[in-house]
Amino acid sequence: MASDLRRRPQLSDEVAEVVWHQIMTAEILPGERVRLDETAVQLEVSVTPVREALLTLRGEGMVDYTPHRGYIVAELTRTDVHDLFWLQGAAAARIARRTAGVITADQLADLRWANARLREAADIGDARDIVDAEFEFHRTHNHISGSGKLAWILLNATRYTPHQLYARDPEWARVALDSHDRLIDAYRAGDADAAAAQVRRQFDDGAARLLAHLASTPIWDQR
Repeated sequence: MASDLRRRPQLSDEVAEVVWHQIMTAEILPGERVRLDETAVQLEVSVTPVREALLTLRGEGMVDYTPHRGYIVAELTRTDVHDLFWLQGAAAARIARRTAGVITADQLADLRWANARLREAADIGDARDIVDAEFEFHRTHNHISGSGKLAWILLNATRYTPHQLYARDPEWARVALDSHDRLIDAYRAGDADAAAAQVRRQFDDGAARLLAHLASTPIWDQR
């Protein structure tokens, strides 16, 4: 697990990403404790960034804090998953509609290049490169519309997305690449409705895949 940590100035953010992934994929179940010392040993970091990460996760509703018990994984329902992806899809669709009205030929070329990079990463099958390439495609895309604040909200919402889970699924990559191709075609045709539909398609697909994965775990066995 330690190899999943990228060395950035704010190590606590990296720790939070790992714990996010564990919670969103039911590696850690609701009601279970997240122990500071055990997590620090697992990730080969000190306790301080773990504590800072858990404070962040508490503020985002991913964990609760209980005196004498510490940090406990919060409930994650099917409704939560649907809502998270609906929010992302709605924001992305609004950005896509704006992008359809302003995108230039050079920016279309940038999107084609970013999708080619994702296709190459998917062909090789390197999960980290797939995650990075998908992020770069959407970063490039969201910058075009000039919707800075909405793009920031979308970026923060996608922190709940278990990117590594998707990156290891070849069918997810096939859908993403096809959606990107169709999105670019929609922009070339000036079709804002089609562009919005393609970005929503990706988030709908992501929700369905995550729900299917979670259903295969014990997370909802008692519900």
